Amino acid sequence: MDDVRTIPRSRPQAPLYIREIETPLGAMIAGATPTDLVLLEFVGRPIMDAQIARLEKHLGCAHQAGESPIFGQLATQLDEYFAGQRRDFDIPMRAPGTEFQELVWTALQRIPCGATRSYGALAVSIGRPTAVRALAHANRDNRISILIPCHRVIGSDGTLTGYGGGLWRKQKLLDLEAGVGRLL
Repeated sequence: MDDVRTIPRSRPQAPLYIREIETPLGAMIAGATPTDLVLLEFVGRPIMDAQIARLEKHLGCAHQAGESPIFGQLATQLDEYFAGQRRDFDIPMRAPGTEFQELVWTALQRIPCGATRSYGALAVSIGRPTAVRALAHANRDNRISILIPCHRVIGSDGTLTGYGGGLWRKQKLLDLEAGVGRLL
């Protein structure tokens, strides 16, 4: 994916709308401003409250139930993705974090759909070959699951390692992207 969007640095914006979206792999919590997707996580992730609190701090606003124009676009594109009809997303998104986190999250978007990278290879790709542990931590802190594809990062021996949504979901996402099946 050569046209990876730069993740803009945070700037105050309000409001932050939160809504649940159903997927074939379970419910997800989506968060969006009127113009950008800022959160997409599977329900039940232990660090969800901390993720939302960090977003509120980065964006300078409190979350609330409500609708963003982004949610309709997200639901459509997720349906296409799970049906095996979409490999890339073009939803406007913003993932505020530290400079290092944003570097990692941009690198994740460069992993092509259907491919995987080890944590070590990803660290080398960002010019930080000794920062594997820090990279793994930034990967864990990614707040926009699937669209910023942290599920495409695997262990150096090819095994599935850590995924906030559960390893079974990670395997399903990788199988879907490899063309093994559809989820819709």
